[in-house]
Amino acid sequence: MWIMLNDGFLSIIKKDCAPDELLVQARRPGDIERVFPQVVVQETLENDYRYQAAVKKSLVMEAISKRIEAIDYPDFTESVEGGDLLNAYMEVWGDMENIQVGGSCNRHVKRNQLLGGGGY
Repeated sequence: MWIMLNDGFLSIIKKDCAPDELLVQARRPGDIERVFPQVVVQETLENDYRYQAAVKKSLVMEAISKRIEAIDYPDFTESVEGGDLLNAYMEVWGDMENIQVGGSCNRHVKRNQLLGGGGY
């Protein structure tokens, strides 16, 4: 499962952990710690995701639930912290729009406007 937060991106899977745990992965340092400050994050160059932590499934559920409860923004992209994260999210946003049935052909205009550039 990919979790796109306004202050980090997480991948959560069931691999190489105890039965009551999930493997939380991130590509940027600090993303896991912002959501799970109590866990020990391992850095590795041998896996697809550089940062990983085995986290109790109950803690994952609790932390994500708290994030959902805290949503107070009317537009997700405007709440994203950090230009690099927003740029990555906008790429995903555009790709997801492309698979939308009846999707808009104005994707680039909206994307560029959100990123502060001019439209086509």
